[in-house]
Amino acid sequence: MGRNLPFLWFLSLNLLIFAVFSHGVHAWKTPFHPRDLLPLLPRQISWPLLNKLHSAVDLLPTFVGSASSPNDTLNWKGACFYETRAWMNFNNKSNSEFGGGTLHIKTSSAHSWTCMDIYIFATPYRVSWDYYFIARDHTFEFKEWEGKAEYEYVKNKGVSIFLMGSGMLGTLQALWDVYPLFSNTGWGESSNLAFLEKHMGASFEQRPQPWITNITVDDIHSGDFIALSKIRGRWGGFETLEKWVSGTYAGHSAVFLKDPEGKLYVGESGHENEEGEDIVVVMPWEEWWNYELTKDDANPHIAVLPLHPDIRAKFNETAAWEYARTMIGKPYGYHNLIFSWIDTVDGNYPPPLDANLFMIEEISFYYKKHING
Repeated sequence: MGRNLPFLWFLSLNLLIFAVFSHGVHAWKTPFHPRDLLPLLPRQISWPLLNKLHSAVDLLPTFVGSASSPNDTLNWKGACFYETRAWMNFNNKSNSEFGGGTLHIKTSSAHSWTCMDIYIFATPYRVSWDYYFIARDHTFEFKEWEGKAEYEYVKNKGVSIFLMGSGMLGTLQALWDVYPLFSNTGWGESSNLAFLEKHMGASFEQRPQPWITNITVDDIHSGDFIALSKIRGRWGGFETLEKWVSGTYAGHSAVFLKDPEGKLYVGESGHENEEGEDIVVVMPWEEWWNYELTKDDANPHIAVLPLHPDIRAKFNETAAWEYARTMIGKPYGYHNLIFSWIDTVDGNYPPPLDANLFMIEEISFYYKKHING
């Protein structure tokens, strides 16, 4: 097998060149697209090219439209099939009160013989998916609607159709770009750093030891800011994506507070309690610092940013302490992050989220949490 690798490499390159030139010269469909052959090339050649072609953004589906009835046919250009149509037929094959439906997807004019289109079909009550690599009339069955609410929604608004624009290869490559971020290993840590370097242009320099600096409580004042950055494990991966979408280099923050007796505390949101809920806490400084030193396996980078003397003079320590006490135990979680996605002068992190995708996600989350329990 090893002796055949050079031949396969040579053959793949020749086919690649043929595909490129024949695609531009002939009007007929090529047997493959150049990108379809990249996995056949040696890893040191194919993976850099794949990384250039695809990124984590490719995991975001693109809304193409909604299908609601045979009289309102939806038409669009797919990533593989350049002519794609969709319509919905209602039926009652399940003999239920509101029945179900059949979504028709007709595909034609594929740009190559080896490509495929991946779709997500969504209502506020369900999310499904399917893929197509043959040009014909495909069907996707909704056996039974989730009661009158979903039936009325589909009848009036239709089933939302989202296209994974990068196809199977691009989607898998995008997943590969994200998956290692959540690994609590050295591989996960280096993957997080590489992700930030690639997508944000960040640069990292290893600081000389000692890496831990003990601070004096007397040097800390209420209102001083704590910036945290975690680069491995579950929270490390989550914070890396948070940095990317918000444009910041800190994935978490907390604040120092002193009680009326002068005891130092840390006010923090998103702290996980014994029930797994993310809540607001006010913890004694010693307890908080001991946890970060001995129990936090996300390898956190922690920086203390003191208030400017002029701002500190205006900081109402008493009011801040009283307010923080009223917030203890209240929920705070990932849903708050929607308000932190920002646009910059030159772009944003990542490209704007499609309103249809956001609507489906939010309504689906609400339905599952508050209606289905």
